[in-house]
Amino acid sequence: MAEATESPKEIPTTPAAPAPAPKPRPTVKGASRSKESIWGLRKPIPQSYRWPFALALPVILFIAWLILTAGERPLINELFLPSPGKVLHGLSELFFRDQCHVDPAGQKVCSVLDSWLLKCIGWSFLRILTSFLLAAAVAIPLGIFMGAWEPINRLLDPIMAPLRYMPISAFIPLLILWLGIDEKEKIGFLFLGVFVYLLPVVIASIRAVPEELVQTALTLGASRFQVIRTVLLPAAMPDIFDSFRVMNAISWTYVILAEFVNTKFGLGRMIDLAGSHTKTAEVFAGILVIGIIGLATDALIRLGSRAFFSWREIDQ
Repeated sequence: MAEATESPKEIPTTPAAPAPAPKPRPTVKGASRSKESIWGLRKPIPQSYRWPFALALPVILFIAWLILTAGERPLINELFLPSPGKVLHGLSELFFRDQCHVDPAGQKVCSVLDSWLLKCIGWSFLRILTSFLLAAAVAIPLGIFMGAWEPINRLLDPIMAPLRYMPISAFIPLLILWLGIDEKEKIGFLFLGVFVYLLPVVIASIRAVPEELVQTALTLGASRFQVIRTVLLPAAMPDIFDSFRVMNAISWTYVILAEFVNTKFGLGRMIDLAGSHTKTAEVFAGILVIGIIGLATDALIRLGSRAFFSWREIDQ
């Protein structure tokens, strides 16, 4: 009789024990970001560090200014470096100067709008705005044509390129000879100062547009002027608009020179008069006003860039 074969018994298996979880590394309290993220090459600085870094040097310089000019016998004579208090006093004198006048009836009338400082600011701003608009109206179309068509660039570049290396202030005697000593000379000088720097920016921005976009538009049947209007100009306009910040700084620099010649109102005229009467505090006050206006207009241009070109990822 054959022996019955037993089936092998199943050996029960036990699940493997889970590996112990790694212990978390100790972290320093308050250090949410490593030092490498702050000092990394071409890395954006964290938001929490921006204001401390931005305010550190101005605060240090202001404290040094206070130390050097404090007391009755300061380390630096107030003729060379007035104290912050004297600069603010000079600014108030400029603001309240000529606010009051006598009307035809013989009564004294005072108005903030008659302030000499506000009149100087208004005239300088008007001259800069007029010359800036004229320079943009000429430089942008001309730069588009020079950037889009190489024959036009080869034709005009020998004349336009040397202008960038010439001292603009050297043109003042010629502008006086050609345009006189009135407003046309000042507008012409500011126009020239902005135009020679804006034109190469427009040319470079047009040439920086990828060639694939141009060829794609031409393949789809667009004409040359349609490519300029729908491809080149929209793609280059953000960079051109950003360059307005530099042009704004150039304008507020050159307006001082422009207003030295036969000017009744203007920040340049105000600084020139204060310097000729050795009123150093008022000179510093005028420089402070120009700096504040420059920062304010720069902020407006940045806001305009973000509003008009919100599709760009920029970190300003």
